[in-house]
Amino acid sequence: MRAPTPDIADCLAALPLFHEMHTAELRRLAASSLIRPIDRGDVIFRVGDPCEGFHVVLDGQVKLFALSHAGQEKVIELVRPGQTFAESLMFTGNPYMVHAQALCDGAILTIRKQAVLDEIAHDGRFALRMLAGIARRMDGLVQDVEASALHSGIQRVVSYLLREQAEHGQPTGRAPRVSLPVSKATIASLLSLTPEYFSRVLRELEERGYIAMDRRDIRILDPQALAAYQMQ
Repeated sequence: MRAPTPDIADCLAALPLFHEMHTAELRRLAASSLIRPIDRGDVIFRVGDPCEGFHVVLDGQVKLFALSHAGQEKVIELVRPGQTFAESLMFTGNPYMVHAQALCDGAILTIRKQAVLDEIAHDGRFALRMLAGIARRMDGLVQDVEASALHSGIQRVVSYLLREQAEHGQPTGRAPRVSLPVSKATIASLLSLTPEYFSRVLRELEERGYIAMDRRDIRILDPQALAAYQMQ
């Protein structure tokens, strides 16, 4: 049984992008926004669909991915609660260039394009906040591309673990713990690795005493040694 649908204006107010907006402005955006429950496997949009707004993950997780002509999947980004996606396409007039799919049950908030344009015309500061958010997003994607092109497979895995530990990890005694948010195959695709290679690197790191694994839970036994190993 799903939780009651939250108030859209309250959801908007909780997001960094909308922190400085007044109640009246939030209400205007909320009037043109929609909360949509999503089930695992739901397709949110496909390549070629018209982009009529941008989205916020309220609960759950969304996968952005591309498909080759042979049907091979490449994960572009994993979007978590509180994060936005597709906001830059709103201003180009182009259709979606990737697919978006729910990885688990949850909910997304869709903010209509015209409502955003109206608020930008009303207050230019809103445009600046949107641009800052888009810039941070693009910077992260550039770093991912750079890592895929210039770093070895081991370096990519270690960087991912350390980043997850810094952003989402939890302490367990002296060893911080990282819970992989999705399947190993999905993370491997995100890192441009095969699932077999990704698992092999994890086993190697465990054998060297840097991590300890329990299914999707990974304890980082020595973060400094792990970071140093990445630089070798």
